[in-house]
Amino acid sequence: MKLITWNIQWGCGIDGKVDLDRIVSHARKLADFDVLCLQEVAAAYTDLSGCDGGDQFQGLAERLPAYTALAGVATDTPHPDGRRRTFGNMIFSRLPVLQVFRHLLPWPADGGVTSMQRIALEANLRTSFGLVRVTTTHLEYYSSRQRAAQIERLRELHREAVCHAKVERPGDPSEGPFSFVPRAAASILTGDFNCLADSAEHQRLLAPMDAATPPYRDAWEITHPGTPHAPTVGMHDKKQWPGPPFTFDFVFVSEDLMPRVKEIRSDPTTEASDHQPLLLVLA
Repeated sequence: MKLITWNIQWGCGIDGKVDLDRIVSHARKLADFDVLCLQEVAAAYTDLSGCDGGDQFQGLAERLPAYTALAGVATDTPHPDGRRRTFGNMIFSRLPVLQVFRHLLPWPADGGVTSMQRIALEANLRTSFGLVRVTTTHLEYYSSRQRAAQIERLRELHREAVCHAKVERPGDPSEGPFSFVPRAAASILTGDFNCLADSAEHQRLLAPMDAATPPYRDAWEITHPGTPHAPTVGMHDKKQWPGPPFTFDFVFVSEDLMPRVKEIRSDPTTEASDHQPLLLVLA
């Protein structure tokens, strides 16, 4: 199973051009991916650099017709022309997709701090080695208070899903929305977490939960023990990120998936976004 995660900055490259074809083409060059997780997908935003206001959720889905396209809208506001302006994440999967969840993350008031609503998009996938829950998210950048609350919610969601996986509730397909659809215990959590690898927030994501819930592990630390994370931000865009490159993008796997983590690597070359994509390979 090959998974790519990438904050695409609404497809805006270092050259200032928004090019979804370039995003899809580069992802394909990086790997023949089974799952693609994207953050910062926009629709009807003409005030974002380079954006023409098009619906990128639809545009990306059209470019990947062999994949099930799942959209997770976090921000949904009116456009002056009557359309809805939306912003959020996407998951593309060529593996069978079971139940999908769109979890709006906590957004506690933090006066005077720029922020937006955030979401965790969860897809339960059927793989050759069992069910796997893939969640992609993009945590708050400006408010550490909001980011901390969002991390706690991600931990709660993991505990909840593991409990669901162990209990087969009553239901059959004839019962409509009450029908039983399994939820995976094994989990991949990925995206732009807007925190550093040595931060307390990163450590909180990895902290033990309860005895029944396998904690998260950083996939990079599994395959590159003792080696600093490859930088994913500020490699090429020195206008937004003038300092040394750093890491905000991670892939976490639940402890029960650790033996399957074969490889994780970043692509330091592309200039199609201000972030670099990450590739995870599960054996």
